[in-house]
Amino acid sequence: MIISRARRYIFVHIPKTGGTALSLALEARAAKDDILIGDTPKARRRAGRWKGVKAAGRLWKHSTLADLPGLLTEDEIAALQPVAMVRNPWDRAVSYYHWLREQSFAHPAVGLAKTHDFSTFLNHGQTRTALRLWPYGAYLRRRDGAEQQAIFIRLEHFAEDAAPFEAHLGFRLSLPHANASPRARDWRPHYSDADAALIADLCAEDIARFGYGFEDAAGLAPS
Repeated sequence: MIISRARRYIFVHIPKTGGTALSLALEARAAKDDILIGDTPKARRRAGRWKGVKAAGRLWKHSTLADLPGLLTEDEIAALQPVAMVRNPWDRAVSYYHWLREQSFAHPAVGLAKTHDFSTFLNHGQTRTALRLWPYGAYLRRRDGAEQQAIFIRLEHFAEDAAPFEAHLGFRLSLPHANASPRARDWRPHYSDADAALIADLCAEDIARFGYGFEDAAGLAPS
């Protein structure tokens, strides 16, 4: 997450959407008073600006707008422009699974991914619940439950979707390669028909809202 009073935006980092690359691009042009919350080198150096603050929720790189009161006032949140990256849900689920399998920290999702194949992981109640309860818009909800109007940038259409945010910033953005995965870019072989239909059901809100489809892999969207 990045909070920039100077440039009047909040970057909400939704997990596994390419957000690390955008974080790095924004941090390269960070204003001196920007609050950077995450695990990048610059964010670690600036952690003293928010460590110890009693906020409404957890302060970490994937914080939501609802987590921020206490670090920011409700009026400050409402006055800043939120921006977030989103990603094809079928691609994101595969990316999430493979990322979890490479981790070593203690978390139920890590254990689940390391001990099960993709289909079993996807159909597990824990995974299904997480996907259903956390559509992309949920990260942009304030404490009152209302979703704040945000600029959403589809990873697969970055140049097109980033234009309004670039106009807001006053400069162009170029995404560096970050957290690149060695897996094949076509996610379709990971899915049975039933599993593809499951994502279509669990992520129906995001699929409809952002125009995603299972066959988008035919165009080989960025990994």
